[in-house]
Amino acid sequence: MNTTKHKHLKLDQSKIDRAKRLLGAKTEQETIERALDLVLQEEAILAAHRRVKAVGGFEAVFR
Repeated sequence: MNTTKHKHLKLDQSKIDRAKRLLGAKTEQETIERALDLVLQEEAILAAHRRVKAVGGFEAVFR
């Protein structure tokens, strides 16, 4: 579902500028959209980490 709404937010400009450079985005709008897309793509990985943590976490195998 793609719904676009106008939002008025106070954001750290230096973070937006840095993300814009890293993502190669042309506009601040594109920067924020792409950053949100990246977070949402990580959803499955974050869920897997939570499941592993719930059953005891990770074992340090490389010491």
